[in-house]
Amino acid sequence: MSKLGGHKRHIAKAITWRIVGTIDTIVLSWIISGNPITGLKIGFAEVVTKMGLYYLHERLWFKSGVLNSNQRHLLKTITWRVLGTLDTMVLAWLISGNPLTGFKIGLAEVLTKMLLYYLHETIWYRSNFGLDERSRQHG
Repeated sequence: MSKLGGHKRHIAKAITWRIVGTIDTIVLSWIISGNPITGLKIGFAEVVTKMGLYYLHERLWFKSGVLNSNQRHLLKTITWRVLGTLDTMVLAWLISGNPLTGFKIGLAEVLTKMLLYYLHETIWYRSNFGLDERSRQHG
């Protein structure tokens, strides 16, 4: 894989995941806070923080050397969800002004985003976008 190809792939993955993740955050935040504006504020604040965090997460996993696809998908899902949940809880607390709201939104996201992330990662694993060769199985 060329260095540029890996970056292009990881940037594309970060963008597609952020679209899915932002929609999920907006909906959950709206339902839990009862306020659609709060949902939008939390969702859009995450666009900035999560894009950077996701890109760094992808780069670290790219260099990790874990090649077994099932183990890799599961470990990436868990590590990303821990990082993402902490980010969501802090942002939701700051934006809503209520630490319990932040906790509830973060807890709800653990369930929805684990499933969504696993599906996203599985789809990308099957894709050759940004790969010069498929002999090395990196996501």
